[in-house]
Amino acid sequence: MHKAGDVVFGGLFEGHFFSVFPDLSFTSKPPQPTCHGFDVLGFRQAQTMAFAIDEINRNSNLLPNVTLGYSLYDNCVKLSIGFRAALTLANGQDEQITLNETCVGSPPVVGIVGDSSSTRSIAISAVLGLYRVPMVSYFATCSCLSDRQKFPSFFRTIPSDAFQVHAMIQILKHFGWTWMGLLVSDDDYGLHAARSFQSDLGPSGGGCLAYLEVLPWSNDPTEIQRIVGVMKKSTARVVIVFAHETNMINLMEEVVRQHVTGLQWMASEAWTAATVLHTPQFMPYLGGTLGIAIRRGEIPGLKNFLLQIRPDLHHNTSYGNSMVNQFWEFMFRCRFAPPPAGWVEAGGALCTGEEDLENVETEFLDVSNLRPEYNVYKAVYALAYALDDLLHCEPGRGPFKGHSCSSVQRLEPWQLVYSLEKVNFTTPFGDQVSFDENGDALPVYDVMNWISLPDGGAEVLTVGEVKGSASKGDELILDEDKIFWNFESNQSPRSVCSEDCPPGTRLVRKKGKPVCCFDCVPCPKGKITNKTNSMECISCPEDFWSSPQRDHCVPKKTEFLSYHEPLGICLTTASLLGTFICVVVLGIFFHYRRTPIVRANNSELSFQLLLSLKLCFLCSLLFIGRPRLWTCQLRHAAFGISFVLCVSCILVKTMVVLAVFKASKPGGEASLKWFGVMQQRGTVLVLTSIQAAICTAWLVSASPSPHKNTQYHIDKIIYECVVGSTIGFAVLLGYIGLLAILSFLIAFLARNLPDNFNEAKLITFSMLIFCAVWVAFVPAYISSPGKYADAVEVFAILASSFGLLVALFGPKCYIILLRPERNTRKAIMGRGIGS
Repeated sequence: MHKAGDVVFGGLFEGHFFSVFPDLSFTSKPPQPTCHGFDVLGFRQAQTMAFAIDEINRNSNLLPNVTLGYSLYDNCVKLSIGFRAALTLANGQDEQITLNETCVGSPPVVGIVGDSSSTRSIAISAVLGLYRVPMVSYFATCSCLSDRQKFPSFFRTIPSDAFQVHAMIQILKHFGWTWMGLLVSDDDYGLHAARSFQSDLGPSGGGCLAYLEVLPWSNDPTEIQRIVGVMKKSTARVVIVFAHETNMINLMEEVVRQHVTGLQWMASEAWTAATVLHTPQFMPYLGGTLGIAIRRGEIPGLKNFLLQIRPDLHHNTSYGNSMVNQFWEFMFRCRFAPPPAGWVEAGGALCTGEEDLENVETEFLDVSNLRPEYNVYKAVYALAYALDDLLHCEPGRGPFKGHSCSSVQRLEPWQLVYSLEKVNFTTPFGDQVSFDENGDALPVYDVMNWISLPDGGAEVLTVGEVKGSASKGDELILDEDKIFWNFESNQSPRSVCSEDCPPGTRLVRKKGKPVCCFDCVPCPKGKITNKTNSMECISCPEDFWSSPQRDHCVPKKTEFLSYHEPLGICLTTASLLGTFICVVVLGIFFHYRRTPIVRANNSELSFQLLLSLKLCFLCSLLFIGRPRLWTCQLRHAAFGISFVLCVSCILVKTMVVLAVFKASKPGGEASLKWFGVMQQRGTVLVLTSIQAAICTAWLVSASPSPHKNTQYHIDKIIYECVVGSTIGFAVLLGYIGLLAILSFLIAFLARNLPDNFNEAKLITFSMLIFCAVWVAFVPAYISSPGKYADAVEVFAILASSFGLLVALFGPKCYIILLRPERNTRKAIMGRGIGS
């Protein structure tokens, strides 16, 4: 299709689906291929270019005084035919175009709109780029065409596949689909998309490919059957297809044959609007498909322009080669005269040229969903605005050598490339058109959804859009309420290799599997994760521990010998009971202080001993409760001094008993002068002062202090008192033990004294109990953890105190209260004298 003009734009469109090449022969003229299978939508795209040029010619503000022409060629969906057409446009060797005889003037075309295929665009632009002939594609999406080194004069008004991949990844991220299959066509379009997916999916989308298969161009049943088998076995519920309609038809026939259901399909722009798939056979499987589609646009006046198409009735010999006539025959199922042989006999109608297009129900006139046509429209206007910018150059201020300008008569294609790089305009539909440094247009895609209809067909609705921006990145807008899901739940499906690892677990990759396939391992004790899919567990702070769910840290349980727990209550009760008994015994002794049994047992030392025992019982309370600095310092000092006071009283009492017995013998009166009342008090005071000095030195040099122990139980904090100085603690206990052993030995020597009531025996027994308790205490204390060490020490204090209290004062109280007849001097001394 040709139209003369001052400046001519070329165009490459799909006018036919198939082509046949004749056998090569050595003739002067190369054989011409025959194309068949009229493509009505490709013809509409060519008519859109014609309409745009006609509209520009009528626009007095754009390219005034310049008439644009066009020269449009059919590529017949064949690389060789499209390549030949492009070279014909570039060099002007077509017989229908005659140059000025002097060969001076503009080239046959200054720019080409096309091609629709990435493969053809790669081949054509690689050659035209050598001569800087601008080529503006409306449908070639391969990201490889953004390489300015290889394709310096290539532009396009459709987004690159790189952005289409980014747009799909945005949708995958939005619905949480991380596990998907990818099917691609065996051409530049599909293979480059596969590479983009493999490189971008991981870091950008956090997803993985369960499988990647290449769909054969030819109908290879065995290969397609294998591919569908892989899809059927895979756990991926989402299938992305970067292919063409013919690939999808062959694939879907096998999908139906194997009844592969439950898949969420995602379509690339190449087949999103493929009505050939909207059949009752395929829609039960393809219903709910989400697809990326070229931006829809509106072109006012296009429908009226299409309705004005009329066949050429005056050149009968050109009917067979006229695209318009072929279109007319296709639309009305008729033939122009002379018809093919047998056409009339078979009932075929003859075309009159008077048929009315408005009476035909066809998508050709449906201009409500213009997508490739809108890109064609923008491509033509981009060339026109670039040309207009060149022609508005002021002489002497031009961008070229010597500040020169271009003109219609001496227009060079490379000059148009220079101007195209700066073009920026807005379409009547409101879309901005400009090109980046790679020749790519501002990326915008519509998100489409296939809705199944009761009659088995489909309605394709726009449910969102994806916009690319250098400042904001990819922006996805979806109206989820409009989306139709082809599942019983009518909700978005789940497509993951492994479910997300919840908080409290960490992600462990499966060996030999994609990164999306992993196991969830619970965090060890003491560590947590509070995020989904955490790679590592983090340790809790020192005073915190992991919750049972391992998703947050909680304060560690604290442990110490408490007044509120049963053990603490029992020990406290025993301590108070011992104190109470001491008070009662003290009261009894005070009340019966005049009686012989009290007076015979050195009443003053007995009162001191009861007072010290009372202090021993009370000091055990310092070991109960949460350790503080003052309790830690006081507990061992009080314990040591109280017990030394107690044992000192017993030691002095034993020595007094022994001295009295010796004084009763002839010549032994002198021994009593060393054990008078003042000497007894002084001895107790000196012995107790030594322990006080030991405690003072200990507290000053290495004072006991509270300590948080986390060694016994990692999930607990055990509050305990550290002794500070083990030597100090050992000296304190050793001094008590020394006095106790000394008391035991003296009492043991005096056990057989001739008294009816020999207190030395009681002292011997009490010291035996005392020493046994504290000998057992040392290993028990060392081996007891935490609060149980305090409990052992309290138990030893109470046991030894009760042992002393019962052994020394039990028999006396028994005689005082229950056997008063024995509480006489005669009864006490009688048996000893009689023996």
